[in-house]
Amino acid sequence: MNNKQFVGIWNLVSFEAQPSDGEKMYPFGRDADGTLIYEMNGYFSAQVMRKDRPNFKSWDMLNGTVDEISSASKGYIAYYGTYVVDEAEGIMTHHVRGSLFPNFIGDDQTRYFKFSDNQLTLSTPPIAFGGQTLTL
Repeated sequence: MNNKQFVGIWNLVSFEAQPSDGEKMYPFGRDADGTLIYEMNGYFSAQVMRKDRPNFKSWDMLNGTVDEISSASKGYIAYYGTYVVDEAEGIMTHHVRGSLFPNFIGDDQTRYFKFSDNQLTLSTPPIAFGGQTLTL
C-alpha cells in the first residue's frame, strides 16, 4: 500500500477504552493528549498522556520517589518503530523497537484503522490494560 494516506503528524482527539461488557471509559481522562507520527519511510512514533500527572518534587527525572515514578509511568504511553499497512484487511502493524512499556519491545502491535474526512481512527484487538481486557 502507498503509505501517503498515513504520513504526517496526527494529534489525539480522544483516547477511549471499551470493555467487552461495559461502558466506554477514558483511562487517560477525557482531555488526554498525544501525537502519532508516521513517516513515508515506514517509521512511526506514538505518545499518549494524561494531562493531570503530578510533577516530581525534584527537577531530577531519575530521582523521583516511587510514587512519582509510578504515577508518571501509569499516565503515559510511548513507543516507536516501523509500521506496515494491509489496506485490504484494514490493519496496520506496528513493529515496536522501543517503548516505555518494556514488554512491547520487539513485539508487533496490531491496529485496525479507518479514515473519515481528515481523521484517522485506530483501535486494538482486546488487550490487557489496567487489570481489564479492553479494546482501545
